[in-house]
Parts: sequence; structure tokens; C-alpha cells
Amino acid sequence: MNVRTTMRALGAALLVLLGTTAAAQDKGPIKMIVPFGAGTTTDQVARVVGEALGKNLQQPVIVDNRAGAGGSTGSDLVAKSAPDGRTLVMGTVGTHAINASLFSRLPYDPLRDFAPVAFIGYTPTLLVVAAESPIKSLKDLAQAAARPAGVTFASAGNGTSGHLAGELLAQRLGGKMIHVPYKEGAAALTGVIASQVDFMFYHPAAVLPQMKAGKLRALGASGAVRSAAATDVPTLMEQGIADFDLVAWFMLYAPSATPPDTLASLRKAGAAALAQSEVAQRLREQGIESRSMRADEMQPFNKTELTKWAGLVKRSGAQVD
Repeated sequence: MNVRTTMRALGAALLVLLGTTAAAQDKGPIKMIVPFGAGTTTDQVARVVGEALGKNLQQPVIVDNRAGAGGSTGSDLVAKSAPDGRTLVMGTVGTHAINASLFSRLPYDPLRDFAPVAFIGYTPTLLVVAAESPIKSLKDLAQAAARPAGVTFASAGNGTSGHLAGELLAQRLGGKMIHVPYKEGAAALTGVIASQVDFMFYHPAAVLPQMKAGKLRALGASGAVRSAAATDVPTLMEQGIADFDLVAWFMLYAPSATPPDTLASLRKAGAAALAQSEVAQRLREQGIESRSMRADEMQPFNKTELTKWAGLVKRSGAQVD
């Protein structure tokens, strides 16, 4: 074999090696950032979606909890990550709608810095009180709020969807409703169960087990229609409270500069994952209701939500910094 032939053979071998290496890199792990703590509804949703997404992409998806600043810490991490499709964030109504108005110096822009990958679903929250509470209906709650001492309501923190739902309820029912923010939703729920606070709005996935255990009672649901996870709980609107349609939602995002072909691959895999009956069932068990949304619908939806929640934040007076 002459020198030229040898060089060609070596060059061909090098190209094969480089191609193999690139393919291996393409199949490397994907990190899915959850901007809240382990065990939260967002964490559970991410693990269900991440498992199915990984199977469809034939790549491991590793869930990484980066809690802090109402979900802003983890979200900002993804906004500033390399746009290679390897780092995603399980965004929520808080991280990508509410926080933009709640924080005066949010380190990321919910629209400019992210590219939506998949709309996971939404969930109305349930208004719950301790099972032993004397408040057994919205009428009872209104009467208690009308007394000089008023009532208290818990949330997972200032400006969270639970906080803003409580503020909207106070506007609708009148009376005195004092907000008691906790660092995490689980701690807030414990405070309600122990009757340290009177009520709170929270996700069905977290409250339904406590309801079944006889520790909580639901007075209403926050959406326009009843929660599929709690069809026996009437909405607040059904009970006479006008214009009360607040739901939490979850959307998977990549950094905005992610290449179109990479983004298309992620979106295809995400859509396939959400179309699986097993995934849909596991999400329903978490109180998440599906809603089909095309790629070109996700960003406009996000923009509409930013406007809606900005009005609620302004009326509530909530501000974190």
C-alpha cells in the first residue's frame, strides 16, 4: 500500500471515528432542571415526562432540582445554558408568567430567553381547609372573614399562584384574609392540616391523599370547570363567585438559541411522550389535565398568561424584591 493510499485509509478511519464520537455525544444525557424542590408537583410531573422523553430520544434524562427564588434560580440556569438541547427546564405558571411581574429584577425574560418544547398540561387548584375546621362552605368562609380577626390563608410563598388565588378570593368575598407565606407548598399544607392557618389553594395531587386520609376538606376548585381529579368538588364560579378561572400549568422549555433541528427533535419526542396513554394516566394521577398545543401556539399562550397574571400581581400588591 503506497503512502497516498495509506493516508486515504487513515483519513476515512478518522472520519468514521469522528462520526461515531459525534453520534455518542448526540446520545449523551439530557438534564431536566426542576426549579423547585424534590417531591413537589413540578418535580413529580418532570419525572413522568422525563422518563418518557428519554425513551423516545434514546437518551437518559436526568432530573436536577434547583430550587430558589420562586423557581427563578433554576429557570435562569437554563436560560444561560448552552443551547445544545442538553439542558431543559420544567417551567410553570410561576416561573414563566407570574415571576415577570413579581420580581423587579428577574434575571431572565420568559419569552425572549426560552423556546417552548412541549405544553404538558394544566391543573386547577383546590381550596382546602382542615377536616376539623368549622369552615365548611364558602358562606362560612365569608362570614369568618367578615369578623374583626378575619381569616388566614397559606401559600408556597409570596406571588405564587396559591397566594394570588387567595388575594383574588379576598377581593371577591370581601372581609379580612391575611396571607401567611411558607417556603414550600408541603409546609404550607401541613400548616392547614394542623389548623395553624385557615385555608389554602393547592394542587390536587398534593391535597387529594390528605382528603382521602380525612385530614383536609375541599370547598371549591379554582378553574372554570371542575378538576378531573376531583369531579365532586364544585368550582368557585359554580358557587356564585364571578370570573374566577385560575389554573396552574406546566411547559417544558429549552434555551431560546437552540438550533431549529434540535428543537424540532425535542418537540417531536415530547409530543410522542405526551400521546402515550400511560404517561397521560400518570399525569392525571397528579391532577394534570392534558391540552393539545401546537408549537406555534405555545409562545402566544405564554404571552397571554404573562398579561393575565401581571394584572393579578398588581392588584394584590405582591412584590418579592
